[in-house]
Amino acid sequence: MSSADKLLRDAAERGIRYRESLGSRKVGPTPDAVAAVAGFDEALMDEGRDDAETLAKLDDIGSPASVAMAGPRFFGFVIGGSMPVTVAANWLATAWDQNSVMSEVTPAVAMLETVAQRWLCQLFGLPQDCAASFVTGATVANFTALAAARHKVLADVGWDVEKDGLIGAPEITMIVGAEAHPTLTKSLGLLGLGRDRALRIPVDGQGRMIADAVPEIDGPTIVCTQVGNINTGAFDPVAEICGAVQPAGAWVHVDGAFGLWAAAVPGMRHSVAGVERADSWATDAHKWLNVPYDSGVAITRHAPALKAAMAITADYLPTETEYRNPSDYTPELSRRARGIDVWAALRSLGKQGVEDLVERCCSHARRFADGLRGAGYEILNDVVLNQVLVSFGDDETTREVIQAIQTDGTCWCGGTVWQGRRAMRISVCNWSTTDADVEISLEAMLACAGRVTRG
Repeated sequence: MSSADKLLRDAAERGIRYRESLGSRKVGPTPDAVAAVAGFDEALMDEGRDDAETLAKLDDIGSPASVAMAGPRFFGFVIGGSMPVTVAANWLATAWDQNSVMSEVTPAVAMLETVAQRWLCQLFGLPQDCAASFVTGATVANFTALAAARHKVLADVGWDVEKDGLIGAPEITMIVGAEAHPTLTKSLGLLGLGRDRALRIPVDGQGRMIADAVPEIDGPTIVCTQVGNINTGAFDPVAEICGAVQPAGAWVHVDGAFGLWAAAVPGMRHSVAGVERADSWATDAHKWLNVPYDSGVAITRHAPALKAAMAITADYLPTETEYRNPSDYTPELSRRARGIDVWAALRSLGKQGVEDLVERCCSHARRFADGLRGAGYEILNDVVLNQVLVSFGDDETTREVIQAIQTDGTCWCGGTVWQGRRAMRISVCNWSTTDADVEISLEAMLACAGRVTRG
């Protein structure tokens, strides 16, 4: 066996051991493990070190200092835990080491992403002639979709923004909800549309945009809606908003980082009614589809607008092809073949598997809410998806309970501020979370809360 073979097998074995430990280890690293990361801080040596020793150091120090985000009891953010088939597909795609630029030079990647794009549109009930971009996450997915929107609304009034830029361009009216996610406003800044100049529409007590507050549309306009509020899981009334603004030519975008997956579940589609009427959508596959980081998807019904905003040409690039060139639809020219992970997840799960995964996580969230409410703690949101907000009393008490839960290590939850009140947020998004994991975690939460509140 060659040294390269030994190294790769060693890496695989170490990765497997790490994943096998996720269900039994503490979710957060110990203080000693965190302190040990100082061992990585070495001077750059004149001569290189042995490959096997380098890998061993990475595992011996890095693995204990990681947070078990891929495990079944991490509820801190909306983070999925990569399924075995997606990790395996990711490893194989990494071994292929394809620069996913052009169909002619990466035909397998181009075809796999074309199929994954079609399957996603079928799941979400979107038009089959939509175009998709496989990007790093919802931030870049929002950026990509809104770049297509910027192109289209300005082209409609005779302005070529890719050619002539924004200086002197007709003004674009940006409309967002008061609960828009920060990644959306960051995207607006990157696009030159301004983080702070968007008109913010008021929201209700669950964070849903109030459709009646959207003003009449005049001129180039982009309206950004949200399905799946990061704190409450609530859904903007997309159908009403589309009906109000699209007749005047506005582009409606949906930030559906995790909430868009409700469209894949027949019993939950009413929550996202009308979402298919929008012009573009952004979502994450590394959340509810449980593929490895990083994996986001931008989708639009206006494929020519997306291609106009993203395509690149050069004399050395073979752009003439009968198939889809991946780089015509993404901000990056060079990128990894992340669409392969999406294809593997969807092929392994099928439609029923996706439905079961989403429904199971939502059921777990309801169980958390019922258990905490039953113990006398206040649930601050309507549990309509996979998000639970709980207050353990005043802000300081809630903060102390969150810290106690994180220190205990049975599970991991994070804090947030919801409409002026500190809360603990429980996000259930992992394929491997079982009923037993929920009960063990709930027991630990109640024990920690009891110790804090009893003083």
